[in-house]
Amino acid sequence: MKKVQTIREIAVFGKGLTGALCAVLLAGCASAPEPAVRDAEEGAGAGAGGRVTLRAASRLPRVLLMVDEKSLGSIPTAEIESLAARLLLQQNVPVVDQDMVKANIAKGQQLLKMAGDPRGAAALGLQFGADVVIMGEAVAKPSARRIADSNLRTYEAVATLRAVRTDNAAALASASEVENVVALDDISGSSKALRKAGQKSFETLIPALIEAWEKGGGAGGSETALTHIAITIGGVDQMWKLKALRETLHGMGTKAQNVVQRNYTAGMAMFDLDSTMAAEEFSEAFVLKPPQGLKLQVLNVSAGKVDLRAVAAP
Repeated sequence: MKKVQTIREIAVFGKGLTGALCAVLLAGCASAPEPAVRDAEEGAGAGAGGRVTLRAASRLPRVLLMVDEKSLGSIPTAEIESLAARLLLQQNVPVVDQDMVKANIAKGQQLLKMAGDPRGAAALGLQFGADVVIMGEAVAKPSARRIADSNLRTYEAVATLRAVRTDNAAALASASEVENVVALDDISGSSKALRKAGQKSFETLIPALIEAWEKGGGAGGSETALTHIAITIGGVDQMWKLKALRETLHGMGTKAQNVVQRNYTAGMAMFDLDSTMAAEEFSEAFVLKPPQGLKLQVLNVSAGKVDLRAVAAP
């Protein structure tokens, strides 16, 4: 009898063990997570469906940030620049190292002077190897009164930004947003308001910037993209020199289109034209093939502007 009882116990134990194993396996099948699949198109800041299309960095412009931003109306801060750098890098857009920029220029003076000047900003961007400059201003201010009898106060931030090509100072995109937040203290309130206004502005600006850059042919522009160039030439003290310069410009083909002589006073001639080349490339082409009897010296080249001096050829 003991032997029979032992066999029955073993059978019962075996059935129990089999049942437990099946339960564990079924539970594992039901709860096992699906393998994590990361797509190269997934990322923060994605649009509908949580996906964005990341383009190759080599096809995208290198961006320099030049935003005059102030907290509490007068205290310099870097909320917008930090936010912009993060959002641009999420889109695979390379950004100029801001620490390098600050180490080489007096940002508090030079950048603020150029904040409203696209040509000046573009010229500065060229110095740091940028293809596009995002420039503008962002200011956060608290309201004069607190809400009811509490310590809460409304903080308003205004961000006005635009993207400019450095090769021709042409505007690519712009955005302007006003946002309000409620907070207890001035520092956090202003910071939150700036970030909120900046986030909304960049949601419009960055996609428009990339689209305009690609439509314009990217670096160097497309075959149909034209750069407007203003040329000032000194040393034009005789009429034959003026005529020779004008005829040479008209004979440059696509390198100099829509040539217009704007002014000629006291030996200084001014021309406007459209070119398939950037200003620095155009100046090289013009100087290397000057009018007969003249030699051209380059005095200054900036975004969309070339200053030259004409001297008699030896």
